[in-house]
Amino acid sequence: MTLFAAFLVALEALRLNALRTALAMLGIIIGVAAVITMASISTGAAKRVEEHISSLGTNLLIARPGSNRMGGRRGGAGTSESFSEKDVAAIKTGVYDIAAISGVVNASGAVVYGNTNWQTGVQGVHADFHIARAWGVASGSPLTDEDIRRKSKVAVIGQTVAEELFGSQSPLGERIRIKNIPFEVVGVLAEKGQSGMGRDQDDTILVPISTARTRLVGREGSVAEPVQMMFISVRDGADMSRVQDDIETLLMERRNIKPGAQANFDVRNMSEFIEARTATQNTMGMLLATSAAISLVVGGIGIMNIMLVSVTERTREIGLRMAVGARGRDILVQFLVEAITLCLVGGMIGLAVGAGCSGLVAHYAGWPVLMDPLYVILALAGSATVGLFFGFYPARRASQLNPIDALRYE
Repeated sequence: MTLFAAFLVALEALRLNALRTALAMLGIIIGVAAVITMASISTGAAKRVEEHISSLGTNLLIARPGSNRMGGRRGGAGTSESFSEKDVAAIKTGVYDIAAISGVVNASGAVVYGNTNWQTGVQGVHADFHIARAWGVASGSPLTDEDIRRKSKVAVIGQTVAEELFGSQSPLGERIRIKNIPFEVVGVLAEKGQSGMGRDQDDTILVPISTARTRLVGREGSVAEPVQMMFISVRDGADMSRVQDDIETLLMERRNIKPGAQANFDVRNMSEFIEARTATQNTMGMLLATSAAISLVVGGIGIMNIMLVSVTERTREIGLRMAVGARGRDILVQFLVEAITLCLVGGMIGLAVGAGCSGLVAHYAGWPVLMDPLYVILALAGSATVGLFFGFYPARRASQLNPIDALRYE
């Protein structure tokens, strides 16, 4: 018997016992559907997280002031003394492999254009901010060093602010009022989307850091030219950890912190977030593989039971086949093909059910899903393997029947 002939016989046997076939495939269908659904959700979520991290910049370092201590009390992150403009200059000239660095001071308030207003955040930044954050403009011009030097009252607005204040009208050249101070819109930032924390990054306005200090923020404590945080972009191919260590060493010296003492600032490496994401994804992959194995084993046990019942019911048929010349190998192949076909059909139905469930999750829950072709191939291969493994014992048992005893079986 050829494999194709065995396949046709298997399909006919499955068709004649449609209800039993459906019940036998149920475990495989549920297992494959569950794996495809979970894998699609997991892959989609990992892709979304990777996009969020990439939107910040994979070669980005973020420096923030740490916690201030007063007696036994700790003020929390960002309460220690701010950085200064001199710190930014020292890092830019004193640390090797710095591609761009921008200080940031934050403000917030109502932004007004005509009769329309919008509450948003305002960031005072250096011209290198666009390079450090890999965030260019979709239209107009970015901030320039000349804008910083002259303390120009110009602004580059995010996509969300542009839509809320101007709608479909071009904002370029228009004047907006930030804290009742007029600023000319010179550019619109490219769309960035949500951050990893769910904040709309496009809901922001960039102004020269020098203007923000004098017009929107003012002096902070004893620091004359305060910088609340720094975005530092590292050259491609440079050792991020080494650059991070150099920056920390420089800031320790500038802030008069003795070696071994606790720093009152923090320098974060965005590649650490990527490593954490990769470790989380690997853990999720292990959980998915485990759940898939359990689901398919349970389905495989059901397949074995059904195949054993099928062998018992078709004992006389097996004896008749052997009597007219079928060999034990032919019977073995016939039942193995039947078990594999049963699992493959169940696997394909499971794929369809899993794709449907993933679509429902994406539509109603708004959760990102992504069906990886690799998982589809693995699901079908796993289904075929289950059929081969759990179908072997019933097939072998059928192939070892004595023809005479099989013909006399009632």
